[in-house]
Amino acid sequence: MRMIKPLQQGAQLLRDIRSTADRADGFRLWWLGQSGFLIQWARRHCLLDPYLSDSLTIKYADTDKPHERMSELVIAPEHLDMVDVVTSSHNHTDHLDAYTLGPLRGANPDLSLIIPEANRAFVQDRLQCDIRWPVGLTDGTQVGEKGFTFIGIPASHEDLDTDSQGRHRYMGYVIRSGRWTVYHSGDTLLYDGMVERLRPLNIDVALLPINGRDPARRVAGNLDGPQAAKLARDMGARMVIPCHYDMFAFNTAPPDAFAHACVALGQPFRVLRLGERLALPASGP
Repeated sequence: MRMIKPLQQGAQLLRDIRSTADRADGFRLWWLGQSGFLIQWARRHCLLDPYLSDSLTIKYADTDKPHERMSELVIAPEHLDMVDVVTSSHNHTDHLDAYTLGPLRGANPDLSLIIPEANRAFVQDRLQCDIRWPVGLTDGTQVGEKGFTFIGIPASHEDLDTDSQGRHRYMGYVIRSGRWTVYHSGDTLLYDGMVERLRPLNIDVALLPINGRDPARRVAGNLDGPQAAKLARDMGARMVIPCHYDMFAFNTAPPDAFAHACVALGQPFRVLRLGERLALPASGP
C-alpha cells in the first residue's frame, strides 16, 4: 500500500512553524496525524496527544492485528524544539508514546506534561519519569501552564472509566489561549451530559475523532463522522476539525461522511491534510 504523503513534513513543516513563531497575534494549529495537533499562540506552543514514531507498527508487526501505517511520518519529535507543554488524554500508545515523548522532552528540557490524574503511576512507569513531573487533571479542574489554561472534560472511550477514587482515566481538554478556546476530546463516544458540559465553554475549534466504532477491530471505539459533526453543532463550536483517521489501516474511516454531515447541519468545518496549517486571525474565527 502506498502511504499518504503529508502536505508538509520534516524540514518544510518546521520552517512553516518557525515562520510564525515570533508573532504575538492570531492563532495557528497544525495537524500532525492521528489525534496530534500543534497549537501556536503568542509565541507559545502546545502539542496535543502526539504520536510521532513507529512504535505500534513495530510492536504489532508479527500479530494478527498489525498496525500498518497509512501515512508517512510528519516530523520527528526531536525536531520540535519549541514546545512548551504537551498533553496525553489517556494511556493508549498513540496518545502516550514513550518513543515520541522521550525525544520531545530531550529537545525541550522545560517541557510540561498534562495528563489525567488517574494515570499518574502508569505515566511514570511508561515514560520512566519523576512521578511529580506530570500535571494531573480531573473532571472540571482547571490549571494554567506555560501560557495556556487547561480544563478537564471526561471522555468515554467505550465507558466513562474511573479509578478507585472516581477520577477519569480518559480525558478531553478544553485549552484556552488568549481569546481562543479549543476542545480536544481525546478518544471518546458521546455520553449523557457531554453537550451540557461543553456548550457553556464557548468553543472556537473542536478537534474530534471520526474513525467510529467497529467491534471487529478489537479496539475501543470513537465517534463516527456524522456523530462528530452533530456533537460540534450541539456544543456550538465555531469550527470542527476531524482527526484519528489515516494512521492505521485497520482502524480508520474517510472524512467524507463527516463533511457531508457538517454541510447538512450547517456546521462550519475544515478537513486538514497532514502537516497543514490552520490560521485564525486575531480579530475572530
